[in-house]
Amino acid sequence: MKTYRLKITSFVKSKSVLISLCTLLSFSSNAREIISLAGSWNVKLDSTDIGLKNKWYQNTFSQQINLPGTTDEAGIGIPNKLTPKFSMPQVLYLTRRNSYIGVAWYSKVVDIPSGWKNKSLVLKLERVIWQSRLWIDGKEAGALQESLIAPHYYDLTSKLTPGKHKLVIRIDNRKKYDISVPTKNSPNGLAHAYSEETQTIWNGIIGEISLEKRSGINISSIQTFPDVSQKRVDVVIRLNNPDKQQFFGNITLCAKDLVDKKNLPGKIVPVKIRDNDEIRISYPMGDKFRLWSEQTPDLYNLSVVLKNKEFSDSLTTVFGMRSLTNRNSHIQINGQNIFLRGTLECCVFPKTACPPMDKAGWGKVFKTACSYGLNHLRFHSWCPPKYAFEVADEMGFYLQIELPLWSLTVNQDTATSRFLYEEADRIIREYGNHPSFCFWSIGNELQPDFKYLNDFVARLKNKDPRHLYTSTTFTFEKGHGLWPEPNDDYYITQYTKKGWVRGQGIFGTQSPGFDVDYSASVDSIPVPIVTHEVGQYCVYPNVNEIPKYTGVLEPLNFMAVRNDLEKKGLLSKANDYLMASGKLAAVLYKEEIERALKTKGASGFQLLDLHDFPGQGTALVGLLDAFWDSKGLIAPEEFRSFCSQVVPLARFGKPVFKNSEVFTAEVEVANYSGNNLSKPKVLWQICSSNGTVYQSGEFIPNEIANGKNTAIGKISAALSSVQSAEQIYLKVSIENSPYQNSWKLWVYPANAKVDSGNVVYTRDFRTAQNALSKGQNVLYNPDWKKLTGIEGKFIPVFWSPVHFPKQAATMGVLCNPGHPALKLFPTDMHSDWQWWDLNTNSKTIILDSIQGVNPIVEMVDNWINNRRLGLVFETRAGKGNLIYTSIDLNTDLDNRPQAKQLLISLLSYMNSNRYKPESQIDFNQLLRFESGKVTDEKSKPTDIY
Repeated sequence: MKTYRLKITSFVKSKSVLISLCTLLSFSSNAREIISLAGSWNVKLDSTDIGLKNKWYQNTFSQQINLPGTTDEAGIGIPNKLTPKFSMPQVLYLTRRNSYIGVAWYSKVVDIPSGWKNKSLVLKLERVIWQSRLWIDGKEAGALQESLIAPHYYDLTSKLTPGKHKLVIRIDNRKKYDISVPTKNSPNGLAHAYSEETQTIWNGIIGEISLEKRSGINISSIQTFPDVSQKRVDVVIRLNNPDKQQFFGNITLCAKDLVDKKNLPGKIVPVKIRDNDEIRISYPMGDKFRLWSEQTPDLYNLSVVLKNKEFSDSLTTVFGMRSLTNRNSHIQINGQNIFLRGTLECCVFPKTACPPMDKAGWGKVFKTACSYGLNHLRFHSWCPPKYAFEVADEMGFYLQIELPLWSLTVNQDTATSRFLYEEADRIIREYGNHPSFCFWSIGNELQPDFKYLNDFVARLKNKDPRHLYTSTTFTFEKGHGLWPEPNDDYYITQYTKKGWVRGQGIFGTQSPGFDVDYSASVDSIPVPIVTHEVGQYCVYPNVNEIPKYTGVLEPLNFMAVRNDLEKKGLLSKANDYLMASGKLAAVLYKEEIERALKTKGASGFQLLDLHDFPGQGTALVGLLDAFWDSKGLIAPEEFRSFCSQVVPLARFGKPVFKNSEVFTAEVEVANYSGNNLSKPKVLWQICSSNGTVYQSGEFIPNEIANGKNTAIGKISAALSSVQSAEQIYLKVSIENSPYQNSWKLWVYPANAKVDSGNVVYTRDFRTAQNALSKGQNVLYNPDWKKLTGIEGKFIPVFWSPVHFPKQAATMGVLCNPGHPALKLFPTDMHSDWQWWDLNTNSKTIILDSIQGVNPIVEMVDNWINNRRLGLVFETRAGKGNLIYTSIDLNTDLDNRPQAKQLLISLLSYMNSNRYKPESQIDFNQLLRFESGKVTDEKSKPTDIY
């Protein structure tokens, strides 16, 4: 291939000129025509792979299928015979109603128009898993094609003449290369480009299936390389000249502003072609071109016309003018710092089990993500089709693309390494022009060959400097992962050599503080840092979601949960379990995001996840379901209060106070709006849930600079006006703007007295037993460290109780705030930060074997066990009445006001005429919880592996 570098300075005496729109139009005739091959095809499965030997490419197949589509959608393959139950593989992922992995043959008769004689013809199969081969009228046409992320193209020039021809396509979706971590239950691996865990290993052809007629010499591709500083776009035009014809003519370029629909001046360059040449031309954008960014997703359409007196060919592409850099260890667009507010897209599409191949499908994804304040999507171990990029371009989303790679054996197989290089080239060719394509990672959590990964990054930087690159999206490889690799442009991690950068490693062990960030962990880091897979807080399955699965996947995992709850008489509590666990997850996601925004030197976060991930043990970690629909856990506008381009923030040391204390907080504003905020009025107030304002104030800073978090001022407010135990709010807002945020605080009377009244409060079993035998009311609060039960935890199940079965797998508090026992203890129905101390100083009691108790405070169990769990319950026992609590309500109450207040609330209830337990137990049944010794042993939920 010859390469020509043509710039305006190299052509004089009118050999390169700028032309007006009216002149350009005379050159813009398009000789291309397309025939869609969508519709009815014939198919035959080749499960024993005998088709090649038996020359099936000469056969006629009788079974029909609609393409684009998959065998799953056509109901072809092995019908599912599994039933809903807690076993493998039902609880690993959604179940295919009809599955097929192997070879399938597809045939169709096409009619080539007479006008296509002696023209270049190209067959396009937009997306296939994994390999395809093509026969025309019984003769193989072209080499085998393979890709998981780009179209398969066949050059059929001279292979198709006018008239009817039979096309036969052999699709083989069996695993070809070692791109993915295999597991016992997923031997094909976990990489989302090829996995049963998410999109499934479908067979078929999706997206565009077409035949295109081109001129004899034609434009095969256009690559655009914006140069903002030089006010130009460098255009690389690759030409296809199969017959090596000599060509003398012109290439004409013209860009159109897609905002105001106006054309820029065109440019004509004379060319002389003899081969499959590559031509480089610099196209001037003028002085007033528009920049592409999150705030201004402005695009240009570039038309390239190849023309002489005999023929013409043309091709268009869309691009954006943007400068993407990593200066000062921060990601920058057009010289301004940006902050990535991201989530993952793991090819989770439950109705089709394959990605959308239209703008409408991707429109829902991006519009929903935008409504929750996000500006970034990471495509975990796969690359989406073109429509994902097109929607992201138009909406101003920053995308991270990954090669189809999630491997612990990187570069141990030369064939795989070759395939990955070729896939990278295909990604550049197909998607490289999109301005939304900002970030590129070689793959997910890769091991072990970091020399290969660093070399790979260097290779891609040299070929395509339009993106920022990282060698891997995090890694567990020893000797790596704690600091960026030498060739990384940015760095994605859970922790550095200096400490954690996400709350998952902290929230369960450190008492809650809202003055914490990760600045020390990222100090002196040489490149921008983005936090890896933040969250992963399991939410209880929504069994009401089951009817939504009307497509190719069946939710046997959800159905197994529903059936188990029904069997145990707990089905009526399913929605409560969902709400309690989900709202706790939302609380934790808020703090995760705010800590990232407060961290000096951070460039963003990637959640796992805003929506559910129904693979890897049914990881329902989303606040939205797998369909990108709300579960009713948090409204988009509430989520945007802490996840937006401008976010008011507050630093304060703790959430729980006595009313004798003074509340202090430092107010900040993270501003990534693209503009400085001049003299904004920042308002704050401390108020009750009914709107009573205890104190308020305002700050008027001179400016809140764009691209960073700015300190605004300090709040100091005495809490003495809060007379009773109350949940109050700190609210911070920017006047005349949509930007506002709030935090819950819990205030308790400092002088509150514990009055047992007529209740016997004891930690001793025999004392409680004796009092009950006398008909007394007893609050029994044994030493939780000596109880048999499940480890007390504030944070919920990590990821999935199936994928990680040996964790103390509870999912948060569930209670009724209106219960009279909690009248003096302010709480919602779910865990919030005032429960942290109570949960971590408790033992969760398994109540399945105890009949006749009514829980006042429950813990939601993980969905694989579905046990009845309690922290506080009431009953009649002996001749008296009993409340049993396994929360420590005895130790250091002066410094644990929430524990003291819960004790006061329980005692008040027990001394009232409302305390009338209905159920009855034998108190001796509670002996089973008395182990008689201190133990640090963690709970071991059923290990169904």
